[in-house]
Amino acid sequence: MSQAQATNDVTSNPVVAPIPRWVPLLGGLFGSTACGLLLYAWSVFIAPLSAEFGWTRADIALAFSLCCFVFGLTAIPSGRLSDKIGPRKVVFMGAILIMVGFVASGFINTKLGLYFTYGVICGLGGGMTYIPPIATGPKWWPDRRALATGFSVVGLGLGSFIMAPIATWMIANMGWRPVFWYMGIVMGVLGILSALCLQNPPAGWKPAGWNPPAPAPGTKAQVDYTHDEAKATPQFWMLYAAYFCSAFSGLMVIGHLAGAGIDRGLAPMAAAGAVSVLAFSNAAVRVIIGGIVDKIGVRPCFILLWSIQVVMLLLIYPVAGNATMLWIVALIFGWSYGAQFTLFPSACVNYYGPTAQGSNYGLLFSSFGFAGLAGPWVGGYLYQLQGNYMIPFAAGAAVMALSLVLLIIAKPPALRNT
Repeated sequence: MSQAQATNDVTSNPVVAPIPRWVPLLGGLFGSTACGLLLYAWSVFIAPLSAEFGWTRADIALAFSLCCFVFGLTAIPSGRLSDKIGPRKVVFMGAILIMVGFVASGFINTKLGLYFTYGVICGLGGGMTYIPPIATGPKWWPDRRALATGFSVVGLGLGSFIMAPIATWMIANMGWRPVFWYMGIVMGVLGILSALCLQNPPAGWKPAGWNPPAPAPGTKAQVDYTHDEAKATPQFWMLYAAYFCSAFSGLMVIGHLAGAGIDRGLAPMAAAGAVSVLAFSNAAVRVIIGGIVDKIGVRPCFILLWSIQVVMLLLIYPVAGNATMLWIVALIFGWSYGAQFTLFPSACVNYYGPTAQGSNYGLLFSSFGFAGLAGPWVGGYLYQLQGNYMIPFAAGAAVMALSLVLLIIAKPPALRNT
């Protein structure tokens, strides 16, 4: 971009942007798509791994749980590193780890090997790839923070929409090992492209024609919370617990949805189709809900969508034997579940400001890791006890209701003024 073009792009702005501000959003799309491929089609592997090795569903779900756990905990250091050294280096390292771990998973013959390659290595790479774009996007879009967050996470659902049918077809025609080999390479390439698109805006930059909102009469300019100040507020830990509860329920569904359909008599492709439908709505809502949040606020969106999720969780098992009904429920559930990946980072940046968003949301997102460790495994364990998915999904509905209560209570913290 020439100096003249740059000047025109940031009229009345003395600081020139080195890249168009949509480029970091593209980085978020690439990175979150890689993470979506990594995580959200796992349920299609349950049947082939069980058939080949004789492992229980709880054994196989533990690999997914471990990956989600490591993914979430890695978000803490990756967010802080992104704030300190910039997002590009962190995401590049994460992309390499995802590729190495997923490809290596195609060579395993033991549960321990799967837990290490997919659970640990891929989990580390996923956490390093996912958080930095979410922290970077709103810095380039202070005028549309929630919308920018939605674009940065839309690929998490898009990746699973792509992965579920492709992986199912490849497993049926080639076996499960090539899915790990080929898709691991694809994820690595997407992660590297994401890294190349990411950098923080220069100090003092702002979009053309936009100025920070003026403080109310009689007050001074609001300043952002530091990371230590943010985590000292009770609202932060209410958000943390609510995120755990909603992710616990959602990951239980994602980890077992295809298995529930197959158990109720659906063909594998029909059951995998429910996963794809969930993933499609999961992806679509992330951008749309961002625009809504920017207009009406985050808490009304939480209350409406979380209420819907409770109802859908209670409906999954009764309709699982009917492909059409299961797809409809999966569509609605995916719509409400996917919104959390825009709503929680939006709440975090709206409550505490963008300056420490990498560190703040990195810590908040670690709740997803604990939920990932618990949710899919508990679903598999309750299945083994009951022999069906009625109790697991009912338990998920109860936990989701607790998340709703916490979000009703967690009002924004007091403004901090200079």
